[in-house]
Amino acid sequence: MNIPFAQLIQTLPDTVPFVGPETIERQLGKRFVARIGANESAFGISEYARDAIKEAASERGCSWYGDPENYELRSLLASEHQVAMNNVCVDAGIDSLIGLTIRLFIEPGMSVVSSLGAYPTVNYHVNGFGGQIHSVPYKDNHEDPVALLESAHANNARLIYLANPDNPMGTCLAPDAIAQLLNGLPDNCLLMLDEAYIEFMDKTPALSIDINDPRLLRFRTFSKAYGMAGLRIGYVLAHQDIIAGFNKIRNHFGVNRLAQLAATASIKDTAFIERIKQEVEFGRQRIYALADSLARNYVPSATNFVAVNIGDEEQANALIATLAQKGIFARKPAISPQSQYIRVGVGTHEEHELLVKTLPELLGL
Repeated sequence: MNIPFAQLIQTLPDTVPFVGPETIERQLGKRFVARIGANESAFGISEYARDAIKEAASERGCSWYGDPENYELRSLLASEHQVAMNNVCVDAGIDSLIGLTIRLFIEPGMSVVSSLGAYPTVNYHVNGFGGQIHSVPYKDNHEDPVALLESAHANNARLIYLANPDNPMGTCLAPDAIAQLLNGLPDNCLLMLDEAYIEFMDKTPALSIDINDPRLLRFRTFSKAYGMAGLRIGYVLAHQDIIAGFNKIRNHFGVNRLAQLAATASIKDTAFIERIKQEVEFGRQRIYALADSLARNYVPSATNFVAVNIGDEEQANALIATLAQKGIFARKPAISPQSQYIRVGVGTHEEHELLVKTLPELLGL
């Protein structure tokens, strides 16, 4: 029979935003020994979170649904950010929240503005809901808020997506630059501010939260600094009416119970997050030193990875493929001119030493 897909689905290509390391492992027929390409944490989860998961797993924590209101976690997050609980929505990671945001605000044909080569899940969801992506190039390896704003006005955009700190280049913008972008938005345009790496942005202050500004949505995650990428949990801070909109369409059982318990416990472990920040800063310095030893330029980072310049796109692509053959999973930006970089994640001591041993040979040094 002719399967009656919706018309929009019939037009979409067979694609995914990312090829996972597991897929590459199956293609290669072997496991990676160093996994530094997905911006995951090399340092695990909080001991508080581990204990909460163990306790729940030993009882009925895996048999029960999670709290559909995420009440305890939202209460802690509201206190942490000094906002009301109805300014917080918890869901299964930022990727899920991006999809919900596109569904909330984009009808077929509406425009979304993003940076060329920025986080591809945004484009994936915009295409999936029939929107139109308009992309502007990076400027000096930074997202360009002036160009984003100009494109939003030119294309009557409903949404602008900006990551700060940025993925894939690891750079960040000063709060004044983001405030100017926010204050210049066209009518009925909102700013999606992805702050997945905000805990690592220790040298540049974050934008002060005005939770009553209905033009701003701020996305946070437990995947990076808190080490919970596999548990899938994140949240958005926004005007209470926008949060009410999320609650109309989100999957109320989309966040699993163990993720809720682990995230709730982690927030209480303030010593843990400070230690992770120090570990990441130390890891970045090691990568800088490695890049210097290889005579390769790098981009100073505000994230848990560093973009290292390999010379040109062809060389960078070849290096990623060869690293995979050597058991090292890495990724790189896809769009020129950033495509001449590879993204080196902060890994364990053993993963870093493997890079130190492997890269000079691969680069002919």
